[in-house]
Amino acid sequence: MPRGQKSKLRARKKRQQAQGEPQSCGNAESSVAAEEESTPSSAPQDEGNAQSLPVAGSYSTSQGLQRASTPTSPSAGASCPGCDKASNSYDEDLADLSEASFCTEFLEMDIFNNKTLNLELYILNRYKAKAPILKADMLEIVGEDYQTQFAELLKSASEHFESIFALELHEADPPSHLYTLVSKLKLPNNGRVRPGKGSPKTGFLMNILAMIFIHGNRISEEDIWRQLKVMRVYAGRRHSIFGEPRKLITKDFVRLQYLEYRQVPNSDPPYYEFLWGPQAHLETSKMKVLEFWAKANGTLPSAYPHSYEEALQDEADRGKRLSQRCSSRGCRYCQSQRTFQGHP
Repeated sequence: MPRGQKSKLRARKKRQQAQGEPQSCGNAESSVAAEEESTPSSAPQDEGNAQSLPVAGSYSTSQGLQRASTPTSPSAGASCPGCDKASNSYDEDLADLSEASFCTEFLEMDIFNNKTLNLELYILNRYKAKAPILKADMLEIVGEDYQTQFAELLKSASEHFESIFALELHEADPPSHLYTLVSKLKLPNNGRVRPGKGSPKTGFLMNILAMIFIHGNRISEEDIWRQLKVMRVYAGRRHSIFGEPRKLITKDFVRLQYLEYRQVPNSDPPYYEFLWGPQAHLETSKMKVLEFWAKANGTLPSAYPHSYEEALQDEADRGKRLSQRCSSRGCRYCQSQRTFQGHP
C-alpha cells in the first residue's frame, strides 16, 4: 500500500478512537455550541441599537452560580479539525495534533472555570455570613497548582460578582490580605432584601433601573418582562439567584422605595409601568446605572448616545445642586473647588 494511503488510514483510525472517548474534542465542541445556542444574545433598546443583555442574564445555577465553559482563546473559536469532514486541505497527521491541542486547551479552561466557581462560592458564603474574606483561605481553595494564577482567578470572580450581584471586591486591609464586597446600593441585609434568605439582589435591581432609564425613565410592565425573558427570568417562576421575580419587583423593591409601580393614567385597558423610586435617586445616579449596564454588556456608556447625554446632564445638575447647598453652608471644600470621598 502506498505510504500516503497508510498515513490516511492511520489518521482515520486515530480519529475514530478519539470519537469513542467520553472526553473527546467533538463532545466538548458540541457542548460549547449548545451553550452558545442557548445563551441570549440581544435585547431591544430604545436607543436604536441592539445591545446584548448583561452577563447576569446568562447565569442559572443549582448552587448559586454556574460557570459557562466556553474557551476564550483565539483557537477556541475555530472548528475542531478532526470533527470537520470538509477539512481535507491539511495534512491529516497535523490535523490530529491540532485536535489534541484543542481538547487539552478546552479541558484546562474548564478546570480554570471550576476553580473560579469554587472561589466565588467561598466569597459569597463569607459575604452572606458577614465573615472575613481572607487571601490565605482563597489560596487554599485554589490549590498549590493554581496559586500562580490566583490574581487572574480573583479578577474573573470579581467581574462576575459585579455583573451578577453589583458587588465590588476590594482589598480592605492589604497587610492582612483581608477582602470585602461593597454593594453599589444600600439594600438591607447585605443586599438580600429579607434577613438570611437568598442571594444579594443588588445586581438584579441595577438591571431594572437601567432598563427604566434607557427606555425614557419609565417602562411598561410588559416591556420589563419581555426583556427579563431574554435573561431567562419569568414572572411567577422562581429563579435560582433572584428568587420569585414578580414579588421582588412589584412588592419588595417598591416597599424599599427603589421602584415606583403604578397604573398608567387613563389607560384602557389598564396597564402598569415602573419608574425609579426616591431611594434609587438618593443612592445612585443615571450615570452609575448606565456604566453598570454598559460594562455588563461589554461596551461603553457612549454606545447609548441619548441616555449618555442625559446622564452627563444629570451629573452636571447634581454638581450644581451640591455646590449651591454647600456654598450656602460655607463649605470650604466646595469653595476651593476640591472634592473628597464621602463628601455629603
